[in-house]
Amino acid sequence: MTVAVFDHEGPWTEEEYLALGETQQRVELFDGSLHVTPAPTPRHQNISGELRSALRGPCREAGLHVLEGVNVRLRPGRIPIPDLVITGPIDFDEVNVEARDVLLVCEIISPSNAATDKVLKMHYYAAAGIEWYLLVEQDNGTLHLYRRQGRHYREISVTKAGERLELTEPVRAMIRPADLLP
Repeated sequence: MTVAVFDHEGPWTEEEYLALGETQQRVELFDGSLHVTPAPTPRHQNISGELRSALRGPCREAGLHVLEGVNVRLRPGRIPIPDLVITGPIDFDEVNVEARDVLLVCEIISPSNAATDKVLKMHYYAAAGIEWYLLVEQDNGTLHLYRRQGRHYREISVTKAGERLELTEPVRAMIRPADLLP
């Protein structure tokens, strides 16, 4: 991938981005530019795995899917890789999950990437019509749940250590921040 990235001139197309194939880094496409981040930390991965585990049963019962680290096509040329998504029925052999099939998107805030998760991706996810956005703070597991209101999100709840988040949509689930931390 390194040679292909550094030898590339001009904006990236979606086709060029997809031709990079699987990589060790997270490579996202935002309007012709690549956003490359290193692999997540073990803490980040632990939170993601515990959250997926907490949502797996409720999603199955509701006929939904919970997936980690998949391409989500928000629109042509805009493909982030959220930490976790809840989807309705999808084609598991497609390289991208379409935004219209995503019911909830989750980002675990990395200290080096906080602005991207709190501002850029939040804006892009809302503009793409994804109804629910869950932000997780890595250091203490605090959960920030947002619901789309027009082309923006409105914070619905903040759940801290010692408390529990009771989701009623898009699935019924209970999540305790303390259970997410290593």
